[in-house]
Formats: sequence, C-alpha cells, structure tokens
Amino acid sequence: MAFQLSPGVNVSEIDLTTVIPSVATSTGAFVGPFAWGPCGEITTISDEVRLVDTFGKPYSDNYEYWFSAANFLAYGNNLKVVRAIPSGGLNATANGMGLLIKNEGDWESNHSYADGSFGGFSARWAGTLGNSLSISLADGGSTFDVWPYRTQFTARPNTSSYVANKGGANDEVHIVVVDEDGVWTGTKGTVLEKYAFVSKASDAKDDSGNSNYYKNVVSNKSKYIWWLAHPDAANLGSGTNWGTIANTSTYKVTTGNIAFSLSGGADGSVGTSQITTAWDQFKNAESIDISLCVTGTGNSTIGGYVISNIVETRKDCVAFLSPEKADCVDNSGDEATDITAYRNTLTSSSYAVIDSGYKYQYDKYNDVYRWIPLNGDIAGLCVRTDNERDPWFSPGGFNRGQIKNVIKLAWNPTKAERDDMYVKGINPVVSFPGEGTVLYGDKTMLSKPSAFDRINVRRLFIVLEKAIARAARFSLFEYNDQFTRAQFVALVEPFLRDVQGRRGITDFRVVCDDTNNTGEVIDRNEFIGDIYIKPARSINFIQLNFVAVRTGVSFNEVVGAA
Repeated sequence: MAFQLSPGVNVSEIDLTTVIPSVATSTGAFVGPFAWGPCGEITTISDEVRLVDTFGKPYSDNYEYWFSAANFLAYGNNLKVVRAIPSGGLNATANGMGLLIKNEGDWESNHSYADGSFGGFSARWAGTLGNSLSISLADGGSTFDVWPYRTQFTARPNTSSYVANKGGANDEVHIVVVDEDGVWTGTKGTVLEKYAFVSKASDAKDDSGNSNYYKNVVSNKSKYIWWLAHPDAANLGSGTNWGTIANTSTYKVTTGNIAFSLSGGADGSVGTSQITTAWDQFKNAESIDISLCVTGTGNSTIGGYVISNIVETRKDCVAFLSPEKADCVDNSGDEATDITAYRNTLTSSSYAVIDSGYKYQYDKYNDVYRWIPLNGDIAGLCVRTDNERDPWFSPGGFNRGQIKNVIKLAWNPTKAERDDMYVKGINPVVSFPGEGTVLYGDKTMLSKPSAFDRINVRRLFIVLEKAIARAARFSLFEYNDQFTRAQFVALVEPFLRDVQGRRGITDFRVVCDDTNNTGEVIDRNEFIGDIYIKPARSINFIQLNFVAVRTGVSFNEVVGAA
C-alpha cells in the first residue's frame, strides 16, 4: 500500500482477473499484382466484392494471383492484401506525364501541396485504368449554364453559409469524375462520382462540422482521383484565391469550364522481386497479426522466401503453397514426379503446407475458364475449420475438406500416386465421383518424423503459444517469486483445460516453481514456465478387419484372437 503522511484511509485495487486472451486464427495474408489499388501497404479485404472494388478485376497477367485471393475469401472474411509496387507503374495525370503515387501516405507526404507540375488531378492508383478518367469543375460563373453536367446537381453553386459568415463570397464549386472512355462502366461518359457545393476555402466546414474544402473532400472520399493543384497553378483556368482561408476572401469565378482528361497511366510489370519485397510488409509480428499466408501462383522463389523470411521468422502463421502450373496442367503421366521435384526445391518446415495442383474455375469477369492454384482454397479450409470446430482440428477429409468452385482438377492423383506424394509432405487434392473435391491430407512440409508434421498440431501450438505469450506479458517487471509463479500457473491451467475439453490436447502439465526458476534464473531477471502438451492426433489411416467365423462359435471366444 502507499505510505501516508497523515491519518486517513487509502483504497487500492489489485487486479487478479487476468485471463488468457482469444487470438485470431483465421486472418489471411496475401501479396499480388493488381490492375488498381494502393501499392506497398496492407489493406484489409472482407469479400470478393471489396476485392474488385479496391484492386480491380482479374486480367490475363494476374488471374492466378487474383483468384487465389478470391478463393480464400470464399471461406473467410479477413484477408490482409498488399499490392506489389509495379516496376514502371504510373498514375495517369492531367498533363499526361504520369507519376507514381503508391498509396495515401505517399500522396500526403509528397503530392498534397499544390505542385502544378502534373496538372490539377491524378488517377488514384497506378495503371492504365486511370487513362479512362476525366474530371470537370464548375462554379457560379456564367459558363455554368452551358456546363454539360449541370443537370447532375440541384442548383447553381454560389456562396456557402460558412464563407458568407466570414465575409467571403463565390466559394462553391461542383465536381464530377467521369468514365470518359467507358473502361470502368462499359459506357463512355458515365459519371462515376460527383461532389456538390464543395468549397474553394481551405478552412470551410459543412453543416456537420467536417471539412468542405474541395481538395480534402475529393482526396478523402474519391475512389478514382487525387487532387494535385488548383486550376490556376495548373494553368487551366482562373482560380484566384482558391485554397485561401474564408476570412473576407472573394473567390474569383472561372471564365470557362475547367476539365482534366487524365492520361499517362501505366500498368508497369511485377516480377518475383516485387512480390517478395511486398511480402516484407508482413515481417513484423508485433505490428500485424496474421495466421494464414496465401502465396498464389506456384513459384519456388516466392514460396521459399515466404517460408524462410515470414513464417519461419514469425513462427505464428502458416504458409500455403501450390506447385507450378506446368507440373500439373497438361503434364499427363509426369505430374507426381514433377510436383515432387518442385517440393524438393523447398526447405523443410512445419510452418508451410503444399498441395497437389490446380483447379479449373470459371472467371465471370472475363467469361472464360481459368486454371487456378489451390493454395487459396487450402488456406480457406483452415478458416472453415476454425469457424466450424477449432484450429486444432484437421482441415482435410470429407467433413471439412470440401473445396469450392471446382469444374475439374488439372490432375486427380490415384491411390498409388497419393502414397508417393504424401510421404514427401505433399497433400493430395482428390475428386471423388458424387462426393466432391476434397483435401485428402493434413501434412506440413516438415521432413523429419514429428507431431509437427501435421497441420492441426502446428496450428494448435501456434494458438497456445500466441495466446499464452500475450497473457504472460503481464508478468513482465513483476517479482519472480512464489506469488507471481502461482499466478502464472493459475492463469494457464484453466485455458489448457478448456482446450482439452474441446479435444485439442489429451493431457498437459504446467511447471513454474523453484525447480525451473532457480536462484541463477532469478538473478538474470528471467522467468521460466514449462508447459508440457500431449496434442490430439488426426486419423490418417483406417484399418477395418472383417473376420468370418463358424456358425456355432461364440464371438466372445474369437474377439481378440483374430
């Protein structure tokens, strides 16, 4: 208790209610090349609709990646996506020169200060999609009457109440963003966005107290464009006083309509180096929580990088890989050999899982069928397992291993081929007549015999380690004495009993006393808790023995003798 210098009553609280927290087990991580969207930063995607809305539709150069992400989202609703920064990628700009604005932070730091070098506006993200955009502005000048978009608005822009109260005038402006070439909507000239009665005053507020400054409104709300400069700075109209504060400012109205047709956007190219660099966004386990890494198209360099530099470093997530397309598509007779050779190029790891190939899937965005790697689905099956049971259940088999959106498999391995691959840690995906397409294995890529060569065991220990480690942080800077050690045991044992009751483990023991926290350990300012676990094992092999007996024989006589 605190010392008191004079008589009184002191009340203190000691919190002994700490529990083991729940941890996320279904959060996916993904890196890919996209036609649109922010580059080099993590964006959370909840479903396929949001994937399209944020990163654009699939195209001929990225569909394997794109559908790997979409297939994961068919099972789960939390995918952390990074668009790799394309080499040579450019945002379309008003002057046609193009420039790369990677993400919102890049715009705020480098392009939000009225530099007229590239015109008044740019496309929101890098890519040729931006070349279809145009922007048109109109204020209360005489040319509003001939402005082609005037019917999109209820009234002529004039002076906002905010600016009028400050003694200013003529600050309001209408803005439209247009699909000039019809690339976005299929119809040329379609209005994509409109902003009514926004202000030229930098301090303007709307009736709700939010910024009504046209630069802020467009840059905060638009899905398609960034603001770069005022019309006068871009030499595309008369914009005197645009961007000044409202106090006594009269904003000169334009003498002609202001229009910007964007061009110079470029898709650039994304190779292995760009993909691996983007995966670095997921290196720090303290800043981003992920569980399942979807690698997309089969590429041993990318797969190896994710294993060595992400999952094996973090040790709290699992990578999902597929073989190369050529190993299993149109490779009749050599599939098992080539897939095994591909797997042998990768390191042994209990934090990685590899499947047996590709599936044929309909691409509704382009009305074609595509060969898509299965790793997005296999990671998705783990999400399904989390939702239906717990992470420590196997994602394979007929109960939880059914794969969605399959027209056919590139290769449907036989029992003999499955046997050969399974001993190498390759999980077969098999189509059974009338029973669907199923993940028919649950091995990790760990080569040595171990409990950790099973997906459910590896994910069990990730959950236990992550949850208990988070709870253990509250023991930091406490005394390593009997009270703290007993408190730790009392914290961990109920959690493990709950996991045991949910069939994750068969038995456990927690040791945290003076046998492992010796004087030497205490003097080093350390604290040791030893947690012994007997993990539950999934059934991989079933032996059924049918025994024929003579008519007059009692079953009690022969049971156990066969």
